[in-house]
Amino acid sequence: MLCTLSITLVSLCVLSESSSNPNTAGRPTLCRSCGAIVGAGEPACGVCGASTSTRPPQNVPDRETLRFARAILNRPYKFTIIILIANLFVFLLMWQSSGLNSQVLWSEFSEPVLIAYGAKLNQYINAPYHQWWRFVTPMFVHVNLIHIGVNMYSLWILGPYVEKIYGSAKFVVFWVLTGIAGVVASYLTVRPSLAGSGLGRFVFKAVDSPSAGASGALFGLVGVLFVFGIKFRHELPEGFKRAFGTGLIPVIMINLFIGFLGRSFIDNAAHLGGMLSGAALALVVDYRRPGDSHGSATVWRVLQIAALLLVVICFWKASRNFSSPVVQISVTPRDEFLNYVNVMNQAQDTIAAIVNESDTSTVDATVRALQTVAAPDPQADELRKRLIELLVKTTTQAVASPSPSAGPRRATKLDDKILKELDEWKTDYSSWHKSKEQSFSH
Repeated sequence: MLCTLSITLVSLCVLSESSSNPNTAGRPTLCRSCGAIVGAGEPACGVCGASTSTRPPQNVPDRETLRFARAILNRPYKFTIIILIANLFVFLLMWQSSGLNSQVLWSEFSEPVLIAYGAKLNQYINAPYHQWWRFVTPMFVHVNLIHIGVNMYSLWILGPYVEKIYGSAKFVVFWVLTGIAGVVASYLTVRPSLAGSGLGRFVFKAVDSPSAGASGALFGLVGVLFVFGIKFRHELPEGFKRAFGTGLIPVIMINLFIGFLGRSFIDNAAHLGGMLSGAALALVVDYRRPGDSHGSATVWRVLQIAALLLVVICFWKASRNFSSPVVQISVTPRDEFLNYVNVMNQAQDTIAAIVNESDTSTVDATVRALQTVAAPDPQADELRKRLIELLVKTTTQAVASPSPSAGPRRATKLDDKILKELDEWKTDYSSWHKSKEQSFSH
């Protein structure tokens, strides 16, 4: 979509040179109405009949619009490159700290490395550690090569347009503020009690795990361009209208859909926080119109320096903790209970999908979650083991049952023995859950 914008603006510039240059008399020109080539000295277009001497139709961009387009394209975007290089530099340092192991490039860096370089973890931000700088550093930290590759490619595509339209000072402020907003949103949505349903798992997280990446700031740039295209739609060339504003709706919807599919490992709260903050900034901040005076340039330059200093200070704070051993975070009994319940609820959803639709696509992930979640007490551990066995049995029954070659999936008919075991497990689990929840209420 953004490539279409470049092609459109280049075409407009070529048209400007051929239609506004007085030295083109005596040479073939382009018809301002249909775009066909008109011979030298011809009074009218041979295709559509439009006069070559009449005023250009209203739908043809005027000279000022073309000048605006050229001015936008010719602006520099040096801070996009600087931020890109900074992200790559931090990534290489993380790889060096991982012993230059090529395997971690494709899997992910270990949790101690992510934490040492400033990944977000609520337990470290909260008391007694108060590591507030983790609201800033995560936007420069990535978990593996694919992660940084996708994010830096997106920055290379989106960054130049925002920096050219708003200027380098505003671009840097946008990047830092929307990145922080994304981390704050991620911090606020670690709510195990709200992460039970499918929609809840899209935004809320049941476990406080390390979160990192520039995607919050990248979604912030998308929010900026979306509002920019709508707010200034009456003065933008057609290429800008098609690429920005409502033209970004398909891109936003596709990314939200991908986030829903990968909600178990994608931090959708950070994406939404970045996008909404970017949209809010674009609502109140004006862009650099060609020829406008720069009365507010000094203020934005000061804000730019402050944003860059904030990043430097936060990484300096991270470096001071770099040599310290990773603190073993203690999980409260309440958190352990909520984490366990959330995984058990997911497992029951998986069994329901197997029974109702013969859908076994999430079985492997569910079994892994059941095997790794901490059990609050021995009875909970026994209930977990029984649920794993039931999950395996229902999956085996679904695979063994004949399925239609086409059409919708049909329900799996379970053996009476499995149904009885499942009912007994539900009764035992409900009793345990009720007694455990009452113990926390006292």
